[in-house]
Amino acid sequence: MDVGMMMLFTNYGWDDCSDGRVWEEELRLAAIAADSGFDCLWSAEHHFNDYSFVPDNMHLMSHLCALYPHMDVGTAAVILPWHDPLRVAENAAVLDLLSKGKLRLGFGRGLARREFEAFRISMDESRTRFDEAAPMIVEALKSGFIEGDGPHYKQPRTEIRPRPQHSFDNRIYAVASSEDSVKSAAKLGAHVVMFADRPWEMRLPVIEKGREMHREIHGTEPPTIMLTEFVICGTDLEACEEEARQYQGKFVESNFYHYEFLGEHFATVKGYDSYQQKAAIAKEAGMGGAVDGFMKAASWGTPDKILRGLEERHALIGDFELNVAFRFGGTPYDVCERGIKLFAKEVLPVLKSWGPAKAAAAE
Repeated sequence: MDVGMMMLFTNYGWDDCSDGRVWEEELRLAAIAADSGFDCLWSAEHHFNDYSFVPDNMHLMSHLCALYPHMDVGTAAVILPWHDPLRVAENAAVLDLLSKGKLRLGFGRGLARREFEAFRISMDESRTRFDEAAPMIVEALKSGFIEGDGPHYKQPRTEIRPRPQHSFDNRIYAVASSEDSVKSAAKLGAHVVMFADRPWEMRLPVIEKGREMHREIHGTEPPTIMLTEFVICGTDLEACEEEARQYQGKFVESNFYHYEFLGEHFATVKGYDSYQQKAAIAKEAGMGGAVDGFMKAASWGTPDKILRGLEERHALIGDFELNVAFRFGGTPYDVCERGIKLFAKEVLPVLKSWGPAKAAAAE
């Protein structure tokens, strides 16, 4: 199995943690991951808020690929409606050149109203902007030229320089929860990226639908899905459960706050029907119910408990890649460091023995 480490850069849940300290400590965890057998360093893109602040994850990955040239680097994700597709294609070409073909390029369409408003872009346009920009970028990285004549991007045919040096086949990822997003990922031939925020039995129908769509569109087996989650790992099961309820719970709180899941706007924004359903469930279950559901989906506890849970997940949904965040919801650095080291020592070797699911090497 392919296993990466997810970097969020969040200080939600801390009262006295500066932005500089957040970045310093997250980069220390990246160094541990790079020395411990993880396959890829991943990062989100978020802006303006304690929830997560990584305004340019390609910039970050350029730094990390210089520090750890043996590692793959990935974006989970570049939020396409907030960027010009020409600039995304150019930056991806540069980063892939610097990393010698080790970039895994992930796209998303965004979900937080507060971020769209700051960028002066309507959330109503997120789906159409994504569906227009993503194929332009993928084709540009394949052909070396970008062009478009859609409603959002009237792009004259322009050469990408430096020219793309490596094939991006099997190195395109797309964040997807709803059936519409899974369909967009299938059209791209991308790895679907899902986050552990509800029991996987609830996710299985959409996962299977995405696989079916890929087969219908491309006539090939779909690439492995990547599951991104938030892990508390330790040797004391009871203590880990307490920590998980506190820190995973705080992350759920931050998620509700940042995305305004208890608000009413998802009912009126185009293309967010599945999130309106999630908002309705959240209102009915309350914060306690949402945390319980999150803890059923995410991994926490001793290495043995975590492995048993991942085995059950593997039996349910089949082969997958894993992307693990250790720092979230105010988790103290010593708990994060303990978790990543123990996970790397006792969980990672077992996952590696399950068989390869690694993204194809660049040609």
